[in-house]
Amino acid sequence: MNILTTRLLKIGLLKWPVSRQLLRSLLLTSFLSFTGPLIFMGVLLISLNGLSVLPFCRDIMLFGIAQLKSFLVVFGNGSLIRGLLTIGLTCSLVGSLFDTFTLYRYQNLRD
Repeated sequence: MNILTTRLLKIGLLKWPVSRQLLRSLLLTSFLSFTGPLIFMGVLLISLNGLSVLPFCRDIMLFGIAQLKSFLVVFGNGSLIRGLLTIGLTCSLVGSLFDTFTLYRYQNLRD
């Protein structure tokens, strides 16, 4: 046990044996929260690119692709990949915080 876990156990904010469940839940939530936005942006880019083949939708779809790329460039400081990673990591952090809060509330309601 590390120092933080020992202190949390002393003041009653953490009750043992939640560490395995917490770790498994946090890893799963973080992974799903990270991949969710990446998959959404990928599907959106692929569908816009696929629909740009149609002659009557070409200009609208190319405009949508340009807007999505510029959105990702803003978050990535000039890079599309960094933008995707920034959004994914932010969503992963928020998802893990929500999961931690839910576990904390459930732990207190169980008593």
